[in-house]
Amino acid sequence: MGCRSRHLSLSAILVFIFLACSSPLARPENLNKDVTNLLTAKATLSDEDNPFLQTWDSGSSICLWRGTQWSYMNGTSLNCDDPTVVANQTLLKDPEVVVTSIYLGATGLTGSIPKELGLLSSLHTLWLRENYLRGGIPLEIGNSASLSVLVLDRNGLNSSMPPSLWNLCPRLTILELDSNDLDGEIPVPVNPWTECSQLRELRLENNRLTGEIPSFLGDFTALYAVDLSNNSFSGSIPSDLSKLTNLTTFNVANNNLSGPLPSFMTRYDPSSFTGNPGLCGGPLSAECDGSSPSNRSTPQGSARSPSGGLGPKVVAGIIIGVLSFFVVAGSLLIFLTQARSRVPNEKKQLHVDLKREFDEEETGGDSGKIVHFEGGETLTAEDVLNATGEVLGKTSYGTVYKAKLSNGHTIALRLLREGTARDRGEFVPAIQELGMIRHRNLVPLRAYYSGPKEEKLLVYDYMPRGSLADLLHNGSSGKPGLSWERRHKIVLGAARGLAHLHTGLSTPLIHGNLKSKNILVDDNYIAHLSDYGLEKLMIPAATNDVITAAGTQGYKAPELIKLKKANTKTDIYSLGIVLLEVLTGKRPGKSVDWDEVVDLPAMVKAAVLEEKTADLFDFNIVRGNPRTPSEDGLVQALQLAMGCCAPTAVVRPEITEVIRQLEDIRPKVVSSVQSPPYTPDSASTRSREAFDY
Repeated sequence: MGCRSRHLSLSAILVFIFLACSSPLARPENLNKDVTNLLTAKATLSDEDNPFLQTWDSGSSICLWRGTQWSYMNGTSLNCDDPTVVANQTLLKDPEVVVTSIYLGATGLTGSIPKELGLLSSLHTLWLRENYLRGGIPLEIGNSASLSVLVLDRNGLNSSMPPSLWNLCPRLTILELDSNDLDGEIPVPVNPWTECSQLRELRLENNRLTGEIPSFLGDFTALYAVDLSNNSFSGSIPSDLSKLTNLTTFNVANNNLSGPLPSFMTRYDPSSFTGNPGLCGGPLSAECDGSSPSNRSTPQGSARSPSGGLGPKVVAGIIIGVLSFFVVAGSLLIFLTQARSRVPNEKKQLHVDLKREFDEEETGGDSGKIVHFEGGETLTAEDVLNATGEVLGKTSYGTVYKAKLSNGHTIALRLLREGTARDRGEFVPAIQELGMIRHRNLVPLRAYYSGPKEEKLLVYDYMPRGSLADLLHNGSSGKPGLSWERRHKIVLGAARGLAHLHTGLSTPLIHGNLKSKNILVDDNYIAHLSDYGLEKLMIPAATNDVITAAGTQGYKAPELIKLKKANTKTDIYSLGIVLLEVLTGKRPGKSVDWDEVVDLPAMVKAAVLEEKTADLFDFNIVRGNPRTPSEDGLVQALQLAMGCCAPTAVVRPEITEVIRQLEDIRPKVVSSVQSPPYTPDSASTRSREAFDY
């Protein structure tokens, strides 16, 4: 009897399992149509290890599908903050639930753009910026029923633009395809009456597009930003663009354009047209000839002779012009030859300077000495002194060089100016202390060389992307600006480096000269603080010069006017200024070009009082972004920066609190590799560890 009961029970279980597995709710074919299309797209977009797409699983709630936003077909957003909604597995099969936005920027996507993304009936935003996607843009994307924001820039797309893209009009508001490998001409709309009446941004720069700039762009009258720079467009700029009365940003630099600029182009900066030798007129210094046969008339008394040839006045003018050309060219050649003999080769200048400063045969003193720290053990004095390179910058206390060693490796060298370093008894223990510091967000000191006359040369790692200041303010025309994701990553890295100096050492170390020029960036956009601890190596007078310079540059805390000695709170103030600089894109302090002092905290306060906070943010971090500054953490970052810049030092946050808040406002679309939250242990993590952000 017992065996029979167990047999019946087992049979019941098997029947239950069979019914459950064959029920409509459990079959994959009964999944919501958008869910099915996304699961198909997942296989095309990435490998199995992508942490974002791993969450796209028919066994998990759609609220947990990273990078997606959902709503009901009636327009009501799905409230994924409600735990009951998150737990509702039937949403996967509810035909009324649709995906409305996909944000997968900088998430390591590979492969090609899946055509299934164009089949999502209610998708209005497709954001795949800064990935590794190749191939073309599927025709289905252009035939999407609801798409209005299409952002595919900074990938490897390598085909032509499909004409179907214009089928997204008139819904299309943002089209960003820049920094790819697109070729061919800008396609003509299939429908000649196409009106992109809502299109505000068109960004196609940094591709291989050819042909003429199409005149139909003049019909897209809502445009306020058009960037076609760094392509191979030819012909003239169409006069139809004069209809774009809202156009505030226009860039066609570095193409093959020619002819006179239309008169309405005078309102744009000349840099918008550089790299097109054939362009003339408008804001350009090159004047148009105006003497082409098509434009020239021959009134009575013209230059033509009765026989139809050139008249004597024209012949004389040509002769004089040719002679003038050779006189000017000859003078210029003499000048350049003399200048070349006077100016040393920049690549050899470092070698000459260092040999003169340090070579014992020239100084007659004892030989110099090189002291190694971790990572610099293979360097020799001969390697350093025979390096060739160039000057990167000069300060009141020394010169920084980019130096290339004979083995091809590049390093950075800081030469402390004579009379700025402390005496040997103080310098040696201080440099030994700095040489022991290691942190992934600090530039490591690899060695130092002490010359026969006690001159000092410090050897550091070279950072290929330069400084944060370079990335913010010295960008090339037509190149994409630094994204908010990367700016946040750099500032957070700088804060972690500062935290190590303040809390991760046996004795806290004050930076004392924190600014965007001293935040160096490597190939992976990881921040590395430089110039830390230099006050330990320099005499007080040199340190005072550093503080004074920081004031001129806008980074000095107000209390340093009296204190004359930096501390952790003044470092926090400087970090706050850097964060304001990152958010606004404005360089603090006195302008190099004109007598203007940019007081960033005062500027922010004024904007807040005038209720113009949204106007503060750098265009490069808000352009094309459908999220509000508050949703993207920009407003919170601004509040944090102003807290760091509080006039009263005691109310400024500690560095650990700064890091916590920065981690809380991490951009929603960031690199797929995340770092753990800040802890004292993670603050001292070595630079070779795996996490990147």
